[in-house]
Amino acid sequence: MTRREVSIAIVGSGFSGIGLAIALKRAGFTDITVFDKADGPGGVWRDNTYPGAACDAPSHLYSYSFEPKPDWTRRFAGQPEILGYLRHCAAKYGLMPHFRFRTTVTDAQFQTETGRWRLHTGDGETHDHDLLVAACGQLSNPAVPPLPGQDRFGGTMFHSARWDQSHELAGRRIAVVGNGASAIQFVPLIAPAAERLTVFQVEVHWISRKPDHLYPRWRHALNRRVPVVQKLSRLGIFLWFELVLNPALISPRGRRVLSAPIRLLCRYALRSVRDPRLRRRLTPRYEPGCKRILTSSEYYPTLNRPNVAVVDDPITEFTRHGARTANGDHHTFDTLIWATGFRSQDFVAPMRVIGTHGTELNAAWKDGARAYLGLAVTGFPNFFLMYGPNTNVGSGSVVHMLESQAAYIVQAARLLAGGVTSMEVRADVLDRFDAAAQQRLSTSVWNQGGCDSWYLDADHRNTNNWPGSMTGYRRRTRRLDPADYHLEH
Repeated sequence: MTRREVSIAIVGSGFSGIGLAIALKRAGFTDITVFDKADGPGGVWRDNTYPGAACDAPSHLYSYSFEPKPDWTRRFAGQPEILGYLRHCAAKYGLMPHFRFRTTVTDAQFQTETGRWRLHTGDGETHDHDLLVAACGQLSNPAVPPLPGQDRFGGTMFHSARWDQSHELAGRRIAVVGNGASAIQFVPLIAPAAERLTVFQVEVHWISRKPDHLYPRWRHALNRRVPVVQKLSRLGIFLWFELVLNPALISPRGRRVLSAPIRLLCRYALRSVRDPRLRRRLTPRYEPGCKRILTSSEYYPTLNRPNVAVVDDPITEFTRHGARTANGDHHTFDTLIWATGFRSQDFVAPMRVIGTHGTELNAAWKDGARAYLGLAVTGFPNFFLMYGPNTNVGSGSVVHMLESQAAYIVQAARLLAGGVTSMEVRADVLDRFDAAAQQRLSTSVWNQGGCDSWYLDADHRNTNNWPGSMTGYRRRTRRLDPADYHLEH
């Protein structure tokens, strides 16, 4: 039973922030404030409005286990439907009074004398809280490479995660820089209307066909009347990831067994590209799974269009009417769309988090981001992360991981409610966890597969991925052990 009221601040209102706020409310906590710089909930599903934006994990798994949606329209839901689902969850569980939208937390500093966090916001206000949780995510800050001459380009330029809905693409000469998860979704939709579309290929990807389909109405009715049907569907998807795909990424033996079938599936999809020379240029030279395996049934056929070209040479500089590549060619275009992903190492950006002794979190992470179970950092009491370092899944649904993290943070909040004023993860506990995680990752396909991916930082340290199964993470976070922390009462 709660013996004192605990004031909790959550920064971010995506799947992480909403899921945690719901878990805290269900546990009896009421003093919860969810800060977000935007004007509504949703996180990446609010921000990414590019054509064709959709999840690459099946909808029945990419949703909260406690709030199934029986009427998903299709197997892989699109952005508007996922955003609607998150808004529904926020409304159903009474979160709206807890949100503070259009509020940017610029910095948060731990007050040693009070054992509380003081948050400063962009509007000049300060807020004090007992517990601070950064739910900013790994995919919230778009990355744009600093190439020369960008200010000289005379056309329209924007990132796919900040899509310019007012810009008409029909009849335009469009350049897309990047060919990853976002590009393969929107390129097939904008190519037919473009005068010319040039894809500047940053690095090739293994791409398989997407097993997507619409759900018929009878399936919606069946899910409502016999909920176990949807639960079994979710379980089947979960087991596919856990028992088949995850071993292919983490276990050296799994890599040897499953690499060939995955290559065959992706090469079969690549056969839809008619030009054999282009097929060779689109074939990766690294192991499947080193980068996330992408899914699309439309991207490769789109590259057969006469108005679509793929350029392998990197851009060296921009001009007023286009860009020049490393081989000296000049490519003209009037619209540039960056599809270059996110700054995945910026786990709390743009917020500055300052712990004990005035240490700033990014300074503590100068040798690479690390956190115990991806949640807690030494020197930062009463502070937790969601979707923090080494909690991304290379195969599966991060929502499962987020629910595990939320349950763990609820236990921490109960400790604070029970009389603990400060809890800080012990340095030796964090060191042992990090050493074991990095050792396990060292033999994974992400580290040894022969590619550079957003999973690795500049020093090739894997700061993003969890080195095990989703069930393994659930087991590790099921019980918060107070012995892992320095506790003050």
